[in-house]
Amino acid sequence: MELSISHILYGLFTLAIIITMILRKGIVLPTLLGTFIIAWVYKGSIIDGFTAIFKANLVAAQELFSIFLIITFMLALLHSLRDLGADKRMIQPIQKMMINGHVSFFVLVGITYLISLFFWPTPAVPLICALLVPAAIQSGLPAITAAVAIAIAGQGMALSSDYIVQVAPNLSATSAGVDTAQVADKSLILSLITGFIALGIAYVMYRKMIRKKGDPRNQQELENMQLTQDSSQRDYRLQFWSRLFAILVPLALASVVIYMVYEKLLSGRMTGLEGGDGAAFVGGVAVILLLLSTIAFRKQHALDYITTHITDGFVFAFKAMGPVIPIAGFFFLGSSDFSADIIGVKENPPAFLFDLVQSTQSILPQSALLAALSILIIGIITGLDGSGFSGLPLTGALAASLQNSSIDVTTLTAIGQMGSIWTGGGTLVAWSSLIAIAGFCGVSVMELVRKNFIPVMVGLIVATIVAVFIL
Repeated sequence: MELSISHILYGLFTLAIIITMILRKGIVLPTLLGTFIIAWVYKGSIIDGFTAIFKANLVAAQELFSIFLIITFMLALLHSLRDLGADKRMIQPIQKMMINGHVSFFVLVGITYLISLFFWPTPAVPLICALLVPAAIQSGLPAITAAVAIAIAGQGMALSSDYIVQVAPNLSATSAGVDTAQVADKSLILSLITGFIALGIAYVMYRKMIRKKGDPRNQQELENMQLTQDSSQRDYRLQFWSRLFAILVPLALASVVIYMVYEKLLSGRMTGLEGGDGAAFVGGVAVILLLLSTIAFRKQHALDYITTHITDGFVFAFKAMGPVIPIAGFFFLGSSDFSADIIGVKENPPAFLFDLVQSTQSILPQSALLAALSILIIGIITGLDGSGFSGLPLTGALAASLQNSSIDVTTLTAIGQMGSIWTGGGTLVAWSSLIAIAGFCGVSVMELVRKNFIPVMVGLIVATIVAVFIL
């Protein structure tokens, strides 16, 4: 296959982006610059280079805006529940289950996983650390072991599949040009395999650290947490609504999941709720719950309160996902599915990344395991920036290029998603949102990374091998 100068430039900029990620620097600048130069050279017009930057970001924003909406609505719902105090009431009964350190470890895992599936781990961490970690420490679970459980279950297992909100599989699948539902299903399986192995190894490695209930060191660790407790008194009316929504919201969200699973098992696929539609269903239910909880909190000010919550949700969504748009735009340029709209070519649009990989197929061994491990390593590298999501356009695009007769693109896409999010989402880098877990638990973030490293890496490697030979 004959490559043009634009193909070579695309390859050089992709390599530069990977190196930038390894150096833990932002990659928005090289992606924007790369989009401009490649379009300019390909079209032979600097004007087309300027317009391509805008169009690449516009195409990416159009494809990914559903992601911003679901994040917005779920976070707005969490904030409205916090107004009522219902967020705390939802998990307070769990404290009674923490009878000793061993039980507390697995209780933390289960609750963190469930809450993180619906609300994402970053917003959920303060709630879990404020209410459940102190009870776990009092029962004898060391703070560092509690932090390991929360990180693996939330930042790793729940976020890497993102099965309910479906931000990650949507972003990966869009970049790979495949169905979101298939990527989501395989990501769920791989995330559970990685998570169960990582949690099992972590428990075996650190179980001897668990102390007896009443050990003096437990109280010392509680003091190190320095948590601010909400001591404000709520009136009787708010206490009633707080109790009601603490029951209503989990029941409603659980009903959504049960219905989605029922539909999937009944027909073999999610009828009417495939991919983005499933996330839209969850988002729609969240909006109705948001309306009801906001009215319950302040009837006469509901219009203002709901506006504030949705605005805050959008701010959070754009802070978390905003940098992904120019990054996705660059890698969309490498796909013929999107390059036509970006650079304005109606016939035979270029597929820069696919063509580059195809040109090397003759010298690369056609091994499914080699392709899978390559995508995993690239995913881990892209996660080194501490985001976990910024690398998904790259892993998705590369997955579409590396597929062969022995492994399909959805499996490769899911593997790349595992590597990126488990690393940067994060459990393996100290400059990710792992800092929040370490801070709330009063432990060293570097020590937490070290504790996570062996369990998580073993889990990722085993899950990748399983994906090659079973999925």
